[in-house]
Amino acid sequence: MDHSEAYEKGLTAADQAYSYIINALTDGTMLPGMRVREAEMASVIGISRTPIREALNRLINEGLVSNDPRRGLIITELDQSMVGELYEMRRVLESTAAGLAARHATDVEIAVLRTLMENDTKATTVQEVTANNKLFHQVLYKCGHNRYLLKTLQALQNSMLLLGTSTLENKVRAEHAQQEHEQIVKALEARDPERAAQVASEHISNAYKERLNKFLFQS
Repeated sequence: MDHSEAYEKGLTAADQAYSYIINALTDGTMLPGMRVREAEMASVIGISRTPIREALNRLINEGLVSNDPRRGLIITELDQSMVGELYEMRRVLESTAAGLAARHATDVEIAVLRTLMENDTKATTVQEVTANNKLFHQVLYKCGHNRYLLKTLQALQNSMLLLGTSTLENKVRAEHAQQEHEQIVKALEARDPERAAQVASEHISNAYKERLNKFLFQS
């Protein structure tokens, strides 16, 4: 997003700086442990350092940027304990969202989720699989029709960017995730909140197991 486009969308200079980091984490141009330099950001985005500092303070408060004693400001690196805490919050919040969705989602919304679930099997690349997976979960969150839960889940999604590459790179995990998505959709179609919450909880627990294996292997 260039400077003029950001202003057209009504973003403040601090919002632009914040989005710059989020977008860089999303596309992988910034990774955990990388330095975050005020001067470089100001030059690239085309704004002064004051809104850069405002955005960085927000990112620090959200845990996406950390102040390392030796390196200065860096993209936060997660240890094993932090990964576990992140997935536990995701499990609790997503199971709650699924339970609410079984109660409040419209038939059209559930039909959209079924279409996204069926698209899992049509994806041919890791990029397509992960993009469809992200969209499935975003729609599921909105189906809960709870603005406060949605806001919390969106903040959690930003923290998930610190995990790096998707667990769906593992084809076996990707196939299991497809099956779990189907179970979630079936529970929503049956209007069964307890079942929906249960299968969503299991879905995230299984994703965590794969993430932990990936984390330990990389370590």
